[in-house]
Amino acid sequence: MSIEIRDIREDEINLLRDFLYEAIYIPEGMEPPDRSIIEQPELKIYYENFGTGRADHCIVADDDGKVTGAVWTRIMNDYGHVDDETPSFAISLYKEYRGRGIGTQMMKAMLAALKEKGYKQASLAVQKANYAVRMYEKVGFRTVDENEEEYIMVCEL
Repeated sequence: MSIEIRDIREDEINLLRDFLYEAIYIPEGMEPPDRSIIEQPELKIYYENFGTGRADHCIVADDDGKVTGAVWTRIMNDYGHVDDETPSFAISLYKEYRGRGIGTQMMKAMLAALKEKGYKQASLAVQKANYAVRMYEKVGFRTVDENEEEYIMVCEL
């Protein structure tokens, strides 16, 4: 199986809605929320008019023509927002593709792309219980702030 890491194509941008839903962290034993949750204003900012902002960038994992994961950035007032010059990350992989290093590959590709574009840092918010925290640390993110449920992490580029 060879996974290609590439930029998203314009005709695939609608997939961000699916990946945003997949990215919602569901603690063990909890029921997943209804799909309509992604229509809430605090979640719509992740995909609405994507491609129009200067930091809107998306990299996908492509398994023989099927997009299986996405990492995307934009400057938005989301949970991981630190300032108006720092793109926030969102990342998601379909469950059956998790734990294979694909997320790490996508993260590294995105960090390199942001550095090339001249950004100084990137940020994200992650639930403390989410196993992805270790992967974010591995690619260079450090916790700069936290609340009861989440870490705010920043990666210097």
